[in-house]
Amino acid sequence: EGAFRRFGVTWTIDAKAHTLRYVPKKRLRMRYDLGDAIPSVSDGTWPAFPSDMLSVLIVLATQARGTCLFFEKMFESRLYFVDHLKQMGAKIVQCDPHRVVVTGPSPLYGETVSSPDIRAGISLVIAALAAKGTSTILNAERIDRGYVAVDRQLRALGANIERKD
Repeated sequence: EGAFRRFGVTWTIDAKAHTLRYVPKKRLRMRYDLGDAIPSVSDGTWPAFPSDMLSVLIVLATQARGTCLFFEKMFESRLYFVDHLKQMGAKIVQCDPHRVVVTGPSPLYGETVSSPDIRAGISLVIAALAAKGTSTILNAERIDRGYVAVDRQLRALGANIERKD
């Protein structure tokens, strides 16, 4: 929750109705640390920020004003998908296998990319939704392992998305 709010994302939760309502703002902006230090987001075990969500937050950072360092402490090779985001126009510097620096906002453009795994795959779907033009995500069956019928769910929310076999 804190990491998303740091980017200006706010929402309300109605536990009785089992709903989460996103409250859009005009612009996403990274909140800098004390002394205007570049903010850093790292993953960890509970109660730290979950590793499975780090790739989603990286995509969000491409659309927010400012610069942020992301540090993947738990798994090897989890950040290599950022090459696909760079191909789409994201301003990302890969420091090493565990750290990337994202500067935004950067317009994203439709590309053909390949899903390396579930987490990166859903992040590429989100990036494709934010991109101008048409994107094609290969190996989409990897995404299906973690997100059942994600194309139908996103279409129900108004996304222009289709599955081709």
